[in-house]
Formats: sequence, structure tokens, C-alpha cells
Amino acid sequence: MDDRTMIIERVIKAPVAVVWGAWVNPVSLPQWWGPDGFSCRTSRIDLRTGGEWVFDMIAPDGKVFPNHHLYVLIQPQSRIEYTLLWGENGPKHADASVDLQELDGQTRVTMRMVSITPEECAQAKGFGAEALGLQTLSKLAKAVGAA
Repeated sequence: MDDRTMIIERVIKAPVAVVWGAWVNPVSLPQWWGPDGFSCRTSRIDLRTGGEWVFDMIAPDGKVFPNHHLYVLIQPQSRIEYTLLWGENGPKHADASVDLQELDGQTRVTMRMVSITPEECAQAKGFGAEALGLQTLSKLAKAVGAA
């Protein structure tokens, strides 16, 4: 599985409750999600176990990337597990999780993505997905006032 897995981690200088709140709030999540310069256009958002988020990520050049997250588990203030689809009800491209760990008033955020194939993971890493994920976590830190 290691050749299919990408892990991105950052410590955010805010309590778990605050970071969690930004992650499961249907208003705030689309405002900070995605790399620098990207925006989200949400069709539907239901942030609970069994829920979903259907949205388009819009690149700075206007290119649209349809996304569909299916939430498998939302465990309050500790873990989110979801499946990533290429567009609404599209093909699955990865399973993902987010873990939040309390560190003396700060939060360690660990995002893990397991691609369907080693080739897809290598392709994602090749276009800079790890750096883009770190940009997303930087936007989260700014959203909670911890940048």
C-alpha cells in the first residue's frame, strides 16, 4: 500500500475543537479547501457519516475539476474518512482520511490519501499534490486564525 499512499501533515496553532469546527462547517469548508488560488463551487454538502460533498474545484485559470466526496466516517474532533470520486457519482480515485491530534493546545493534522493504483499516486505526486495539500492546510490555518 505504501506505493499508493500520500501523507501530508501540519501542526496548526489552534485547539482541535477550532480546527474540527472549520472542517465540518458546510459554510467554512468550501472557503478554505484547496490549494492557493483555487475556489470551490458547492452543489451539495452534508458533512456527516453517510453524507457527501459534491463540488467543483476551480483553478486560477478557470479550469473546473469536478469532485465528489462520500463520507464513510466522521468521528467528532478526531477522524474523517471519505472516498474521492472524479465528479458526481464518477469513478473512484482514492480513499482519504484526516486525523486530528491534540498537542498542548495545538492540532496535528494528518491527511492520508490511498490511490487506486501506484501509477495514480505517482502521477499525483508528480504534479505536486503534496505541496498543494500543504497549501490547503495553510489555508485551513489562516481560516482558524492560526497562520
